[in-house]
Amino acid sequence: MAVAKVYVTYKDSVLDPQGEAVKGAVHRLGYDEIEEIRIGKYFEIKVTPNQQPLEDVIEEICDKLLANVTMETYRYEIMEEV
Repeated sequence: MAVAKVYVTYKDSVLDPQGEAVKGAVHRLGYDEIEEIRIGKYFEIKVTPNQQPLEDVIEEICDKLLANVTMETYRYEIMEEV
């Protein structure tokens, strides 16, 4: 069995309203040195490999469901479970 760790975030060109709200709260706490906060999504997907390459399966899932590829970008890492 393998575990795919998928990270989805807004593209740099897209405003992150949640990140801006958190940054404002952090500044109100006195941490003025914080310049940017971006918020994203994290998924752990356990997969039993089959005929199709695991990378292809994860990319299809990300493209079709987990990420809005117009506004978001994603990256993933695949690890063998011990």
